[in-house]
Amino acid sequence: MTAPPAGPRPRPRAALAMSPDAASAVLGPESLTALADLCDLAPLPALDDLTTPRARAVLAGVDLLVTGWGCPPLDADVLRAAPRLRAVVHTAGSVRGHVTAACWERGIEVSSAAAANAVPVAEYTLAMILLTGKRVLETAREHRASRTAPDWLRTPRTVGNHHRTVGILSASLIGRQVIELLRPHDFEVLLHDPYVDAGEAAQLGVELVGRAELFRRGDTVSVHTPLLPGTRHLVGRNLIDSMRPDAVLINTARGAVVDQDALTDAVLAGRIRAVLDVTDPEPLPPDHPLWRCDNVLLTPHLAGSQGNEWRRLADLALSEIARWTSGEGFRHPVRRERLAFLA
Repeated sequence: MTAPPAGPRPRPRAALAMSPDAASAVLGPESLTALADLCDLAPLPALDDLTTPRARAVLAGVDLLVTGWGCPPLDADVLRAAPRLRAVVHTAGSVRGHVTAACWERGIEVSSAAAANAVPVAEYTLAMILLTGKRVLETAREHRASRTAPDWLRTPRTVGNHHRTVGILSASLIGRQVIELLRPHDFEVLLHDPYVDAGEAAQLGVELVGRAELFRRGDTVSVHTPLLPGTRHLVGRNLIDSMRPDAVLINTARGAVVDQDALTDAVLAGRIRAVLDVTDPEPLPPDHPLWRCDNVLLTPHLAGSQGNEWRRLADLALSEIARWTSGEGFRHPVRRERLAFLA
């Protein structure tokens, strides 16, 4: 891929390529004004079908696409209609759904707001580690049912977050942020990631262990592995069955990274607990037994950016566009050679 030319670029022509709902959610009036200050922005609504006459007319003159949830694939046919396209800035995390091989072959520069989207996921994970360590959700449910004061001096010694062992599966962008958020707390942090060596693990402040040891020793194991062909059901029955009694499995990655049948068997038997922000499929069928399992917390893929957190996505994207238009290059580029490690 050729390097971007030095110095400021001519004022680029830009368009939004995402669902109109995503555009209105992520890019509020202030963000759109800031974007229009940087680029000649094609009129709204955002493009969510790149085959229409209107879309083809916009694509013909566009230098930059600002993409988001609901962006169609930027395949060879789309790129033929966009001969000037040189960059894609994604206002969400993964670009796998729309950045195709044709984009890389054309040398299009790609940036993503994945770093911004990782922040709330890491925050959610930390919150769940702390809450499950204190058994807050179960105790609150029991307290509501009994409406009496418990005998605090009979609290099991397994309850609490003092020297609890937390296992992080994969030093992904989110996994690393979770590790950073865990620093002020009194945890022993284990990491399994085949691409991290002992020196890097020392810098992260974690103990590097094998996958089996991570699941065997962890009081809590948090999954941060992207779903790739080689990671489907990476967390299989043997690993789940090896977890400590009453251990917690947290999954904010993708549902299919975990063998859901094996996990269902383990939680229904009362052996372990789980916090699942993702399942396979999403949502689960209405009659799935996980809905009725008291030691499982199911949330509807809410760990990622929502509400006021969307502004963080927009701000990062705007920062990247400002850098690109000034000739600095992206601070958060997505490289083709790194796709095998990204969500």
